Amino acid sequence: MKTVFRLILALSVSALAVWLWLVLFPSPEKIIIGQFEKLARAASVQPGEGSLARLAGAEKVGRFFSTNVQIDIDLPNRQQHAAMSREEIVQAVLAAHSAGGLKVKFPDINVTVASDQATAQADVTVEAKVPGEQDVLVQAMKFTLQKTDGRWLITRVQTVRTLS
Repeated sequence: MKTVFRLILALSVSALAVWLWLVLFPSPEKIIIGQFEKLARAASVQPGEGSLARLAGAEKVGRFFSTNVQIDIDLPNRQQHAAMSREEIVQAVLAAHSAGGLKVKFPDINVTVASDQATAQADVTVEAKVPGEQDVLVQAMKFTLQKTDGRWLITRVQTVRTLS
């Protein structure tokens, strides 16, 4: 009986130690997925939200990007291929917010961290909805991230062309 109790106690302590390790030291993939969830919340704005809240959200969005970002976006009726600074990204988000509300979601995120543990690629499905519009923009995108000063920052964004 004592042996069974000790075995159960040892297994419980081991399971608790593993769980605690995973919580305190998450994998880079989990950290990046968490960042994309925070990015979606920062990019989303409710209709009627004040300009100060919109500015704060746009500033938060800017913090997820490197100082210079390569943008290769090919969306219906919009095409952009440029290098953008963090400030230009904030201004672009503010312009999108000024059109009314915006709801951004990333329902599917697949992260691959390179063997050097300093770069990563995230294949992400982006869903964007403007209140009052019937259509939801759904686009597959590829994000390249670089670990800088302990933070994963987006260095490149590009749309994924689908076969249609």
